Amino acid sequence: MQEINHKKILVIKLGALGDFIQALGPMAAIRKHHPKAEITLMTTKPYEEFAKNCGYFSHIWIDEKPGKLNISGWVNLRKKLSQSGFTRVYDLQNNDRTSLYLKLLSGPNKPEWVGAAKGASHRNNSPERNAGHAYDGHVQTLGLAGIKDIRIDDLSWMKADIKSFDLHDPYVLFIPGSAPNHPKKRWPAKHYSGLAKTISSMGYQIVLLGTNSESAVTAEISKTHLGCLDLTGQTSLFQIAVLARNASAAIGNDTGPMHLIAATGCPCLALYSGRSNPVKHGLKGGNVQMIQKENLEDLMPEEVFKKFTPKKSGASQSAVSD
Repeated sequence: MQEINHKKILVIKLGALGDFIQALGPMAAIRKHHPKAEITLMTTKPYEEFAKNCGYFSHIWIDEKPGKLNISGWVNLRKKLSQSGFTRVYDLQNNDRTSLYLKLLSGPNKPEWVGAAKGASHRNNSPERNAGHAYDGHVQTLGLAGIKDIRIDDLSWMKADIKSFDLHDPYVLFIPGSAPNHPKKRWPAKHYSGLAKTISSMGYQIVLLGTNSESAVTAEISKTHLGCLDLTGQTSLFQIAVLARNASAAIGNDTGPMHLIAATGCPCLALYSGRSNPVKHGLKGGNVQMIQKENLEDLMPEEVFKKFTPKKSGASQSAVSD
């Protein structure tokens, strides 16, 4: 295949949070491979701030994701894609929707397509792509396009002010929630309370993180263990990244923020029920441990504490990451 000097490139990554975080390393590798290219990211609204701040993209497109019967929406999307002048597309979503987007670009001037979709010029149809982690699948796929040096993004570009939080070094992050439709993925609040008592007796402040929809579980923990700092509903994802860089450790369920925390290098201990698959959806980072038990009710605090390996204290960073 004749090598093309790609000047306009499209990267597609629509979600979800954990998947997006773990795709940032591949995105950084794409930018490094095409340092002078005009690179556009097509994503969804929740990830626009990430896309703008990471520095890997020239432009951001928000995918409105037209429905099946939205004919005008599909026509407009096809026109936008066709008139863009892209010579290569990196599909980091690889689902039925993005396969349709490839079909919209049919014709003599269609760009090269790097992904799993049928008809892609650089197609990864290996069964190994789906057998393991999505990140590893990205590494395989980008390798077909000559991109080799791919690493987990440590999110060092994420900056935020955390001075308003009543933090006391050293501290440990607890992430006890999960998506509301996955209650079986939650380690019981009573077990978090028991673990909080043990860890706080060692001189660590326990910091609870979660969204407003998870306030019931964090409130239960803070009620039974009064020494916790409950930041439920008070933190942005960027603040969570800074909190993670300064934290001694993080302990939490199979949920999106844990993927963000792990990427920063914070020592992470993730708790998985039988409803999760850590081989395909495990955390990626330099200091990650995982415990899996079919029923998290049966995972005792003592068993989790045995895996608790915080980093040494005394090296606290500033409230705004440089």
